[in-house]
Order: sequence, then structure tokens, then C-alpha cells
Amino acid sequence: MSNQKLFNVAVVGATGAVGEQIIGLLEKRDFPINQLKLLSSARSAGTTIKFKDQDITVEEATPESFKGVDIALFSAGGDVSKALAPHAVEHGAVCIDNTNAFRMDPNTPLVVPEVNISKVEEHNGIIANPNCSTIQMVAALKPLYDRYGISKILVSTYQAVSGAGSRAIDELLRQTKEALEGNPVNPDILPVGSLPVKHQIAFNAIPQIDKFQDNGYTLEEMKMIRETKKIMGDESIDVTATCVRIPVVHGHSESVYVELKSDYELEDVKKLLSEAPGVTVVDDMENQRYPLATEAAGKPDVFVGRIRRDLGNTKGLNLWIVSDNLMKGAAWNAVQIAEYIAAK
Repeated sequence: MSNQKLFNVAVVGATGAVGEQIIGLLEKRDFPINQLKLLSSARSAGTTIKFKDQDITVEEATPESFKGVDIALFSAGGDVSKALAPHAVEHGAVCIDNTNAFRMDPNTPLVVPEVNISKVEEHNGIIANPNCSTIQMVAALKPLYDRYGISKILVSTYQAVSGAGSRAIDELLRQTKEALEGNPVNPDILPVGSLPVKHQIAFNAIPQIDKFQDNGYTLEEMKMIRETKKIMGDESIDVTATCVRIPVVHGHSESVYVELKSDYELEDVKKLLSEAPGVTVVDDMENQRYPLATEAAGKPDVFVGRIRRDLGNTKGLNLWIVSDNLMKGAAWNAVQIAEYIAAK
């Protein structure tokens, strides 16, 4: 290992929920780091974060922050990525971006390592991490796509509040206490911080994640639709989505109906999924074992269960897919890409 190349790494959005997970994974995975730069907004600059027994002071992210940086991991919101990633590229860094800023840009690879890692080679300085709910779905569906082909995907999501940031977690906990104590519940953030109408999330399900588009779908739903086609490299797949925020802290759950292009044996499907990289099958009806958000929290895998044949269509298949949205849905996916770049 002594002659292994070491990299200067920057984490943008270091004090956020995903940034903290990325830093933890870089340490846990013993990523080959020469120097680690932790960057954030001016508001959070000056904070210190521990990394391998050293205290690193978080600096304000500016265009000049990326001098000498080899790999920059962005998770500070789309506007920050749009403003700073091009500067990082100019300074010679490869950017792995966790936001929506570049995902649908035709010149930017959209990568889930278990699905299309070779696309990393096509980057022009920026590699996009897909939406968290897309990542877990395509990781589970890719082996089925390769074997049988897929004509249609119908997904309903049950998404954790952590996907809307740490303030949304605080809001859920506060509202739960208010409701249990019989006090008025005051919604402040969800469903969308920048929109005027707010809804209670405690003891509720909100069928809106992100802003509504002209076609009646939310941006989150359109992300899943567009990104799935791009990652699979197949515009012919018919995808529809309904995305719902539920009062869970960590872990997105998805009910997925998928129509395959050819007939299948259920046992073959289960075997394919159990052998798929990054996928763990939890499917034991007799003992009531199936994927749960509480059990997926903190783990890097995508969990699949409730695997059953559709009753109306012999090529139809129903799945329940669960994953930690901050881990595989963001931080781990980004660090996997960084590890691939480092190994190259």
C-alpha cells in the first residue's frame, strides 16, 4: 500500500447530513487521502470536524477553494454545485455531485456503481449522483432488466423526512411531541420549504415531494422517471411515480410494480436479486421478514422483499425496496464512485 497514490479531497456541504456521512465513510473505508478540505457556506465556516483523530476546520467554499484538489464531493444544494463545480473542474478536480444540478445534462454521466459504473469514464469533470429514491430502485431492477428486459415500472415511494434535511427531522420530532401533548401542531418546513403552504408531517402522509410541474407530477416524481431511463440507457421504459413523505426519520421505502418483457420463474428472480451486488433479499413470509426502514438505517445495502408475481399479468412482478436514503441514496453512492476513480 505504501506506493498507493494519495488524493487531495474536498467535501462541499461538510456540515450537512450527507456531508457528515461522506466524511464518516471516507474515514471508515480508509480512502487514500493526502489532504482533506472541508467546505461549507459562510454560516457554517469555522466549525471543526474530527477526521482520523485530527480536527479539521471547515472553510467557506469559494472558487479558489479547489486549487490542488483531485476529487470534490458536492452535497450542498444545486445552486452551490452550479456555481462552484465548474471552478473545481477548471482547477483539475473531478466532481461527484449529489444534487439535481447536472443529472440530466447529456454530457454528465449519471452513475449508480452497481448499474453503470463504466459511465464514469465518459465524464468531463463532473459525475452526477442520482436522486436517492431512483438509486435504490435501479440497483434492484438492473439484474431483472439485464435478464428479462423491462417495459413498465410503476413506483410509489414512502420517503423519510431526512431527505428534506436536518430541519425536517427536527420538525417531525417537534410536531410528534406537540401532537402527543395535545398542543397545536405548527408546520414550518414540509412539504417544500420555499412554498407558502405547509402541512403537518407527524402522524400524516404528504403526497408531495418538491414542487409541482405543469403535468401534475412533482419534481421528485419527474426525477425518478427521467433518471431511471437515463441510468438504464433505455428511453423506451414506461415509468410512472407517486412520491409520498411519511413520518420516518431514515430510510426510503418503495412499492414497485415492474412489467418484464419476457416470462419468468419467481425462484429465478429471487436468485438473481440475491446475487446482485449491493442488494440484500429479505423475503421470508412465514417469519414475517421483509425490508424495514428501521433495519436499513445506517446500512449501505438496498433491501428487497415481498417479491411476488402479479395476479393480473404473467410478466408483472411486485417488489418492496428499502434503503437508507442518506447512505446508499447519497453518501455511499458518491464514495463508491470516488473509490472507482481512485482505483483507476
